[in-house]
Amino acid sequence: MTTTNPNTTARDFAVQFLYQCEADKLFYFSDEHFENFVQYFKVEPTFKDYLKTLVKGVLSNINKLDEIIAGHSKNWKISRMASTDRVVLRMATFEILEKMAPDKVILNEAIELSKRYGTEHSSAFVNGILDAVVADLRRPT
Repeated sequence: MTTTNPNTTARDFAVQFLYQCEADKLFYFSDEHFENFVQYFKVEPTFKDYLKTLVKGVLSNINKLDEIIAGHSKNWKISRMASTDRVVLRMATFEILEKMAPDKVILNEAIELSKRYGTEHSSAFVNGILDAVVADLRRPT
């Protein structure tokens, strides 16, 4: 029997929540919106804290995250990216910046999420951008 890491489940919910925010044009954190989401999807308490940290962090730093992503995506403006790719990239970039997990874990999880929610090309796209982000952010000064 395999058990899923609680942070993996929280990331999955975070992609759904952030995608919903994109669709609703809600680019700031709302406790009410978050609580409605948690209740509707019956998010277990085990996942709620990490989920909240992720979505609040992404929405509170969205401009900075978009700037970093745009600086590492050749020929793609943020606005032209698929919403699911954009959401996964923002979340992973936030986790990388905050060192919330090892970079390899963050990248692997982002790639899996992009496979689940994106197109057949999303995982390669997300992987390429995040590799560049990690290489730049972890470059010795």
